[in-house]
Amino acid sequence: MGTPRSALTRRLGAFGTALTLFAGGGALAVGLQLATAPAAMALDNGIALTPQMGFNNWNSTHCGGQFNEAMVKGIADLFVSKGLKAAGYQYVNLDDCWALPNRDASGNLVPDPVRFPDGIKALADYVHAKGLKFGLYSSAGTHTCDVQGFPGGLGHEQQDAKLWASWGVDYLKYDNCNNQGVDAQTRYKAMGDALKATGRPILYSICEWGANAPWSWAGPVGNSWRTTGDISDTWQSMIGIAHANQGLANFAKPGAWNDPDMLEVGNGGMTGTEYQTHFSLWSEMSAPLMIGTDLRTAQQPTFDILTNTDVIAVDQDPLGKQGSVVSSANGLVVMSKPLADGSRAVTLTNEGSYDATISTTAATLGIAGAPSYAVRDLWAHTNSTSAGTISATVPGHGTAMFKVTPSAPVPPPTGISYLSDLPFLAPTNGWGPIERDHSNGDWSAADGRTLSIRGAGYAKGLGTNAASSVGFTLNGSCRHLVTDVGVDDETNGAGSVDFQVFADGRKVADSGLLTGKDPARTLTADLTGAQQLRLVVTDGGDGTSWDHADWAGAKLACGSGPAAGAHQLSDLTWSSASNGWGPVEKDMSNGENGVGDGRTISIHGTTYAKGLGANAPSEVVYYLGGSCRSLSTDVGVDDENQRATVSFQLWKDAALVADSGLVTAASGVRQLTADLTGADELHLVITDGGDGPTNDHADWAGPVLTC
Repeated sequence: MGTPRSALTRRLGAFGTALTLFAGGGALAVGLQLATAPAAMALDNGIALTPQMGFNNWNSTHCGGQFNEAMVKGIADLFVSKGLKAAGYQYVNLDDCWALPNRDASGNLVPDPVRFPDGIKALADYVHAKGLKFGLYSSAGTHTCDVQGFPGGLGHEQQDAKLWASWGVDYLKYDNCNNQGVDAQTRYKAMGDALKATGRPILYSICEWGANAPWSWAGPVGNSWRTTGDISDTWQSMIGIAHANQGLANFAKPGAWNDPDMLEVGNGGMTGTEYQTHFSLWSEMSAPLMIGTDLRTAQQPTFDILTNTDVIAVDQDPLGKQGSVVSSANGLVVMSKPLADGSRAVTLTNEGSYDATISTTAATLGIAGAPSYAVRDLWAHTNSTSAGTISATVPGHGTAMFKVTPSAPVPPPTGISYLSDLPFLAPTNGWGPIERDHSNGDWSAADGRTLSIRGAGYAKGLGTNAASSVGFTLNGSCRHLVTDVGVDDETNGAGSVDFQVFADGRKVADSGLLTGKDPARTLTADLTGAQQLRLVVTDGGDGTSWDHADWAGAKLACGSGPAAGAHQLSDLTWSSASNGWGPVEKDMSNGENGVGDGRTISIHGTTYAKGLGANAPSEVVYYLGGSCRSLSTDVGVDDENQRATVSFQLWKDAALVADSGLVTAASGVRQLTADLTGADELHLVITDGGDGPTNDHADWAGPVLTC
């Protein structure tokens, strides 16, 4: 398995002071300029708006003789007869070794006539006749990964994509072997462009093993990307891969998923308890659910796990948020995943060997404030009620999984929340449903595309059609709203609308008339003390046809920041953290693998008791709530690895306020300070120094935040 090479890509919403509207003394103050926005972060092909579900033969057969036409047809039959299709599984996929070792005289791939005597198109037709979809495999290199050396797709992208489309292929898993040192982004984009050019909707699964930090670049290229090396059928492999994938939650979204590799459930190397944990964690992490066992010989307990519709519903929740670790100590790990209806899916995992009681609270899960909570046990299929504590006795290597639903709407958690991630109150829309992170599209849910206003793409936001209205519960906890607004580009310049923001029925912002030819405007609304927020779009006076109106990048700042005084940053709870390898560590160096595997932070012989240990590319975000003044920190390459080259950056919301420049082991200790007055968020970013992020162990040493 390779190591990450590409630098973290910062996608910052450079929200200007385009149209700032505050409620104050009954007056509205207005100013106008062009607003900018972050680029789209998901492949806009309308596929995999929830993680893909299906079958791949590799984990159970590799290139063995049992991998053949009869097996694949048998799997398709079982999808129907055993309820897998009904549970949501769609794709029946071939892995390596389906082709002959050489292309034909025209350069085309040739199916192995022994394994597949009727050819691939006939097999795809058989799968399609079952109401399923069909996929296959190649590699972004001269040959695939098997030692027999089957032909890869490098240099044959257009030819192969056209051939596959003619066969009726619906899914491509594209591996990373024999890549001749060609840049990963170049290779994978070439095939992505070729698939798009066929005109056939083909799900694109990028399988480059997390070697080049694909989460930082693969979203606009493919529908999913492998975050790790290959899984094996052991507890150690499975839980280690889960650890690596857990820190990447911020990069997953509808149409673009972190892929911690296929399921081993039923292959015999783990216990039933461990397989239940495997399936629970993959669903909590919004991972693709690709069955890797030969279902023709699977026992009923395997089908019971794979067809647990309560757990599958968590994986397939349309909000598309990957669950995050909210607490981890002594091998007891709690994850929380927001769901579209305002609930949370919760996993309580015992990584130890003996029974243990694991507990968490509604506040920790991010849904504090309701009088009570309905609790659904997703494995026992039982219901109960809680005042806010969730607890279970969990066996060694086991996972309890719950859906926790507030009895009344709750305010957003402390921090920055995108409106598209929050539950709606009484939504109405002029045409079709209000869309999350997509344009309106007119007809049914998720039929829109990436939000775009005059060429500026947005990864987050709400797509509506006038007349439209949607509310959000605040309960007095939020400070302000910031959003770009405008008519979506899918109208081709048509449409005219007016965007209005109401706090407890009082108008606090108004965009004025906007047409499909106008650039985006930015609204900022003071929400101090408001119990409810409502967003309204009205027709601009020429009828509601083509009034596709976007609340682009709409986000709330809610709750208070750190208490007054000086704080060691590692003593505070971050909002999010992503890291090039392993988790970001508190008060120790990176270590690369599991939580707590680092050592004392040390830069050029100077040791530090407090700080953060990371590996580029890395980003750690803290919510400040406008209450902090400054940060001071030492930075440098950790002594445990002298070959690192990195750069440290401090961002005050969307503004870069400190940059270390290139830092190597020879640079020793450098100091950074930043003025954070009025900031909602602090971002600590480490980028690769230009030679790939291998060995880039970098420390935020003794960082002190003054509030």
